[in-house]
Amino acid sequence: MIVYPAIDIKDGACVRLSQGKFDEVCRYTDKPYTMAEEFVRAGAHWIHTVDLDGARDGERKNAQAIKEIVQKAGDVPVQIGGGVRDMLSLEKTLALGVRRVVIGTAAVNNPAFVQEAVRKYGDHVAVGIDAKDGFAATHGWEQVSRIKAVDLAKQMEDYGVRTIIYTDIATDGMLQGPNVAAMQEMSKAVSCDIIASGGVSCKDDVLRLKETGVAGVIIGKAIYAGRINLEDVILSVE
Repeated sequence: MIVYPAIDIKDGACVRLSQGKFDEVCRYTDKPYTMAEEFVRAGAHWIHTVDLDGARDGERKNAQAIKEIVQKAGDVPVQIGGGVRDMLSLEKTLALGVRRVVIGTAAVNNPAFVQEAVRKYGDHVAVGIDAKDGFAATHGWEQVSRIKAVDLAKQMEDYGVRTIIYTDIATDGMLQGPNVAAMQEMSKAVSCDIIASGGVSCKDDVLRLKETGVAGVIIGKAIYAGRINLEDVILSVE
């Protein structure tokens, strides 16, 4: 299982939100690339980033911060989500040097775009499914659709998507443990690589998620809060 330490970017700074609420922001550093440097030193094999402004507004406002993260990450690949809703924005994001782009809102609102993106860019494209009470949420989690997360995952699998980042909104940023049952359900429902996101508070949470069969886990707030030693966790799941 791959551990993905996370860098969430808002207004050019590294921040964390609680349950995706934009009015509950904890600002960590105005230089997000310094976190990438720390993660590389800890032995990270991937770095996960989110453009929170892009996720909410659909516009790439943090391109410079993303480019700096990619540069500082060096040989460690970076994946990013947030605000990629058409081919132009996808191509501009890939041009920043990221290895994989996560399509979120557009997977619900414009599935044809996902099909086109996967046909053209293959494994450089992933889909992010953010669930609230089992239903897919969009626009930076501020809107909830009527599509069940598992059904959306199956649709994306049919389109050729190989990687899905599955986030349980209720647990995200709360440090109260992940929704293990939901992650296990998703892992069993599709053959895609599932990257679990939300709620990880300690090393035991990561080990519990590994048992569900997910291919990866995203860890954010637990690292910043000092609850997890990233190097130790990476070694424990390899």
